[in-house]
Amino acid sequence: MNVEFLAHPAEEVASKLLGRVLTCKTSEGTVSIAVTETEAYSGTADPASHAYRGRTPRNAVMFGPAGHLYVYRSHGLHWCANVVTGTDGIASAVLIRAGRVIEGEDLARKRRGEKVESPRLARGPGNFCQALGITAEHNGADLLAGTSVVLSEGEPLPAALIQAGPRVGVSKAHDWQHRFYLAGDPTVSAYRLSPRAKPSAGA
Repeated sequence: MNVEFLAHPAEEVASKLLGRVLTCKTSEGTVSIAVTETEAYSGTADPASHAYRGRTPRNAVMFGPAGHLYVYRSHGLHWCANVVTGTDGIASAVLIRAGRVIEGEDLARKRRGEKVESPRLARGPGNFCQALGITAEHNGADLLAGTSVVLSEGEPLPAALIQAGPRVGVSKAHDWQHRFYLAGDPTVSAYRLSPRAKPSAGA
């Protein structure tokens, strides 16, 4: 994996991240998860993006450089992980929505709950981060430097398995076809339309 792979707009990279692997090493151990669902978020042209109104201390990592991890708290409850993409200085990131645990399942289950079924361990962006062990301390981590969180190649996927659809749970630009997922994969989260969503123009 190299930065050139990520140095494109989020909507171009999001589908290519499917099948790639995120690995997080902590004092508890190591967990690796193969990505099965993503969502692309752009900058000032994307009303659903954290960067829509410009750069702030919270979203600064999203403005690059590519290959870093942008971590934020959702609704004060869950951490969410994004892979920063595109050109340095222009906000662009891909939210990791779900994945399949391929290493460290016992540790992932300890974090998520002993009774959680395997397909649900990393289903949904908050669960993904909990299973992997991602927290605020990983915000800005260089995914290509081989440190605590690493993005690696994984296995190539047939293009026929990859599908696109509207984004989940956002009220603005929800109908943009910027969600990418593996068709029929049990780890992919269910689609939910925000009750505040209204039709929008866009990509």
